[in-house]
Amino acid sequence: MVGRISGNYNFMNVYTGGYSAAMNAGRADTAQKTVVNPGESVTVSPGRKSSPAQCQTCKNRKYQDGSDEMVSFKSAAHISPESSAARVMAHEQEHVSNAYSKAAKADGKVVSASVSLKTAICPECGRSYVAGGTTSTQIKYPNEKNPYSQNKKNLDAISLIGSNLDIAV
Repeated sequence: MVGRISGNYNFMNVYTGGYSAAMNAGRADTAQKTVVNPGESVTVSPGRKSSPAQCQTCKNRKYQDGSDEMVSFKSAAHISPESSAARVMAHEQEHVSNAYSKAAKADGKVVSASVSLKTAICPECGRSYVAGGTTSTQIKYPNEKNPYSQNKKNLDAISLIGSNLDIAV
């Protein structure tokens, strides 16, 4: 037979020298790690180091914004993997809102605004989470005083003359 016979049996008791060593040896493989993420699964997936409930990486993961805008997450803060998608999307929407405010102040127009979220898999427990996001915005500002833009408008107007001709007979 291979393996331990019972939970309190210690075949190394002769060498360890006493009762306490025997009790610790019997509990070593049955003791569970401490739960650092309450409410999560305690099942360890194959090929992973820990379960989601015991994952130190997920517990210590922090998010921080690197832009020069006044938005949330300027100082590093923790977000749970379950709420990371909603919180990161809300943060990226702050950037979109700032773009609309910036365009309104200078008589501009937001041509496009897109948000992309990046996902990742925790190497310790295998849980997926939103790792960050990127916001891309394009704002078009009118520039009536620029002579090049005036010439471009005039050329566009000349090229369009007569392109839509309706003749009724």
